[in-house]
Amino acid sequence: MKGFSVRMNRRSFLQQTGLGILAMSTVKDFKDIFAASKDSDSIMPVLFVGHGSPMNAIEDNEFSTGWMNVGKSLPKPKAILCVSAHWQTRGTMVTAMEKPQTIHDFGGFPKALFDKQYPAPGSPEFAKETKELIKKTSVSLDEDWGLDHGTWSVLARMFPNADIPTYQLSLDYTQPPEYHYELAKELQELRKKGILIIGSGNIVHNLRMVRLEMPDGFDWAVEFDDKIRKALEERDHKSIIHYEDYGSIAKLSIPTNEHYLPLLYAIALQQKNENLAFFNAKNLGGSISMRSLIIH
Repeated sequence: MKGFSVRMNRRSFLQQTGLGILAMSTVKDFKDIFAASKDSDSIMPVLFVGHGSPMNAIEDNEFSTGWMNVGKSLPKPKAILCVSAHWQTRGTMVTAMEKPQTIHDFGGFPKALFDKQYPAPGSPEFAKETKELIKKTSVSLDEDWGLDHGTWSVLARMFPNADIPTYQLSLDYTQPPEYHYELAKELQELRKKGILIIGSGNIVHNLRMVRLEMPDGFDWAVEFDDKIRKALEERDHKSIIHYEDYGSIAKLSIPTNEHYLPLLYAIALQQKNENLAFFNAKNLGGSISMRSLIIH
């Protein structure tokens, strides 16, 4: 079964929530974070990115600036593996084509966004290696999907030259959160080979509750984002996996969990000696969290 994308048609919301003034972190901040990584033989960092509006791919705002600063400061990856909220499948798949297409999996946006291409090469070799690493389930090699906007809208700002081989791992929508967390642990070896693993989604993502007039978040959205922040800082992965235990604020923040699951792929790869740092940590439109993090 081919993957499907959650289409976003709230044009005015998604365009406006991509707007901003200043980045929350500077290039220097990120260089300080990655100094140790560049000076040693340590494994590649891991990212979770709150991707929000696809307009961030072509607009200069605080979120796109944050992504650019991260990209300028990261050790250059040999390849990028992205787990995007926008590729859900029955079973697990990994893209294995040499030239993945740029998928414009949305509607109602300006022509300039549909004209945007991200012609990064694929990585059939690393795709096959990823398939072999995963023992929890059988992984299919996919030749049809490509790079959806959860991937290319972020990478277009982080790595604008589109010269790093990039491939995607799908989300099996039939499986519970703990399954995804355990599967992600099997990807650890890829970090040692210079592969940058990125989870792309949003911690709080409820488009039905969006209110353009709200510069920040609803109380429940802010509270849930803060609880997850604290759990991340305390390495309380159990609470993050079982987010439903937070009750009504979780139900409002995560009506469907495809945007939340990529976070589990990032934190599952955090080793005991690794820290994390937040960037783009902002709630907006009432019900979207752009909080992103780096594990290093």
